[in-house]
Amino acid sequence: MDELKPSPSGSATVKLSKRRIILTGGTSGIGRELALLLAADNQVIVLARDTPRSVRLQAEVPNIEVIHLDLSDPGAVEAVGRELANRATPDGLINCAALQNTPRITAPEFDLASIRREIDINLTAVCLLSALLLPALLSREAAFIMNINSGLGLVPKTDSAVYCATKGGLNIFTRSLRNQLAGTGVRVQQAFLPLVDTPMTEGRGAAKLDARAAARQIIGAIERGTEDADIGKVRLLRTVNRISPAIARRIMRGA
Repeated sequence: MDELKPSPSGSATVKLSKRRIILTGGTSGIGRELALLLAADNQVIVLARDTPRSVRLQAEVPNIEVIHLDLSDPGAVEAVGRELANRATPDGLINCAALQNTPRITAPEFDLASIRREIDINLTAVCLLSALLLPALLSREAAFIMNINSGLGLVPKTDSAVYCATKGGLNIFTRSLRNQLAGTGVRVQQAFLPLVDTPMTEGRGAAKLDARAAARQIIGAIERGTEDADIGKVRLLRTVNRISPAIARRIMRGA
């Protein structure tokens, strides 16, 4: 375990080196960039569906362990979570996997079945893995849970109502769990991201943040112990929302 050093704020900072880190959604977008950056000096266990992307990641970086798992299946998530809790002592959990469906609920093509899948991937799996791995994390001198959130968890946009709801729920879950674990060696953190250039956002928006740049900032936030890391344009969104929630809602309504 690396030596913990006090940060200027009085909290402890930690270098992500020689750690065992469990990561969801590590085969695409920000998750893949996190996996590649972290694997250089850490043991990374990626939880992802069995796809050509997961096979390719395992082949490209042999020291990344990929466990195939459908995060939309709570029963499967519970089984894998219990297995990991029994055989591994993780130093960190990064919940990065997310699904965003864009059709409005009012649209004729809206798929009712998509509601449960989106909620299960974006929120239920986060809650299950956090609860199941918590005893192992608490056994470490210093550990962390990092939940990858979105600016939409602060102020929703018009489209993707279920996605916005899951990110708002993730914000509340993170803050509540942080309160529960105050005084322990487990930090509960979240990173609020702007629009990032990933396969999920293909064809949507402009001036997107580079996925690797986002991953680097997330890792920096983990190492500094930042509780709520606002990345890119989210800093401005939070400021506007604090000064005038009505203006922030108006801006995001047209986003």
